Amino acid sequence: MNFAGIVSSAKKALGLPVEQKAYSLNSPDFADLIGFRPTYSGTNIGGQSALYVPAVLQAVRLISETIGSLPCKLYRETKDGKEAAKGHSAYRIVHKRANEWTGAGDLRTCLTADALIHGNGFALVVRYPDGRSYELHRLKPGKVAVLEDNVTGAPVYRVSEATGTRDYPHTEVLHIPSFLATSPISFGKEGIGLAATLERHGAQFFGSVARPTGIISNDKPQGSESGAKTMANVRASFNEWQKGGGPLILDNGWTYDAPAMTSTDAQFLENRLEQVREIARIFGVPPTMLFELTRGTWSNTEQMGAQFLQLCLRPWLDRWTDAMTTVLLGEDQQDNHYFEFVVDDLLRADAAARTANMTALVTNRIMTPNEARAILNLQPLPGGDELSNPHTTSNAVPAPAPAKEPA
Repeated sequence: MNFAGIVSSAKKALGLPVEQKAYSLNSPDFADLIGFRPTYSGTNIGGQSALYVPAVLQAVRLISETIGSLPCKLYRETKDGKEAAKGHSAYRIVHKRANEWTGAGDLRTCLTADALIHGNGFALVVRYPDGRSYELHRLKPGKVAVLEDNVTGAPVYRVSEATGTRDYPHTEVLHIPSFLATSPISFGKEGIGLAATLERHGAQFFGSVARPTGIISNDKPQGSESGAKTMANVRASFNEWQKGGGPLILDNGWTYDAPAMTSTDAQFLENRLEQVREIARIFGVPPTMLFELTRGTWSNTEQMGAQFLQLCLRPWLDRWTDAMTTVLLGEDQQDNHYFEFVVDDLLRADAAARTANMTALVTNRIMTPNEARAILNLQPLPGGDELSNPHTTSNAVPAPAPAKEPA
């Protein structure tokens, strides 16, 4: 069977429509069809192989482990504000244990890493007989195919199991997609491939001792026998000098030169640093968080930490809350229940500016004390719903300015 026949058979097995079309083996369409496009550098970059590039490993680990370490809670809206819905079965799943052998944070770490490496992370919902969620079980990305319902357009998940394949509706599979359901590694494989090429070149260069530690030369012509004997003596003197550390003495016009770093070598190091910054762009991570500190200062490093939360983690946290709402809450519960990640630990570095901002909002009667406490995940206080200035004794609303008389 030719390649087209294999693709057609695979699509028929997955229930996908079969389209008869000819592709050139060198065309981009063919690469998109099989889901693989070689890099121009010739380096093969896949999900797992990309992790051998240190900057990629740190980016994937940073995002996934940070999301796994953030506490996640289920809240219920009340007339006084909000309270933790500890009686709900989903509270234990997202805050404590996803199942008997996996903690809630560990599952979030694994599924986020699956999305970063493979493009999607999946977990199957296990329910009580009455329909309440009981556990979440991770599904390997390679065993799940995302289809589409022909009528509603809702996603349908075809899972390969020991007894065959089974289709699950979108309410039974927790789905954490990456941007456009494609791994950042796939979109950025050229930059990652170049970083891997530079690493391989440096490793081979120093591993093979391609650059000599020194050059011993003589401009005077030497005979074959005398030259060989003289070189043996020079080598013995040089080795003895390296062991003892004393002065190196060469006679008969022999000179020693230690090669210095050339501009090409310096450019090689700059290229390696630039690829770290390029990988930071691919994953949306500030370069300082990948330990690229050439332009890092105490001030901008703190600001980049805040940007990491706002620009990188926030979209991932939104995907998580949306996915958990879809599969762990019924339609009637989605009106007054919601999931929320506690990100206070990530904001502690900018605690002074955050406190000053909230103080100004409360003092200027823009926010009530209880609204400020809700942002900090604190319980409301009696009388904290009044727009009052704590630094004054009067709660009266400032009188409006007198109207100007017409000229």
